[in-house]
Amino acid sequence: MGDEALSGGDTGSPGVEEVLGLIRAGGGRVTSTRRVLLEVLLGSREHRSAEQLAELVQARLPEVHLSTIYRNLEELQRMGVLVHTHFGHGPATYQPAVGAHAHFVCEVCSATVEVPPDLVARLAEGAMEHAGFVVDPGHFAIGGRCARCAGDRHRA
Repeated sequence: MGDEALSGGDTGSPGVEEVLGLIRAGGGRVTSTRRVLLEVLLGSREHRSAEQLAELVQARLPEVHLSTIYRNLEELQRMGVLVHTHFGHGPATYQPAVGAHAHFVCEVCSATVEVPPDLVARLAEGAMEHAGFVVDPGHFAIGGRCARCAGDRHRA
């Protein structure tokens, strides 16, 4: 499933029914757990860990176990619907593959900032040009200090 397959109208993100249709077309099963998980994931711009997602799904389907959430997340990543990102030492968080983006994470206060796409494109071009390396910008976060914490450090 490429980005063009999951172009979700005006918002740029796919709708639940669109993703479920693609899952069916790919021979995947649509379960109540998978539907609720997609509703939670696609209904917010927040990046959530598997544990946070399980809590939200379990609020609607109390019988769902954390292991079921992990299996569904793995399957949805394999299908190209989701990607996960590592923010420093914390757990992986999940977001729709369409519109996936890189992040800066402050090592002092843990603030997270989305990296503008043009900056990521320049980084990717530089990595390819200088090292022959293809960057996967949505998979991890770049650590450092936010403007506030960098300013505090310079004042100390």
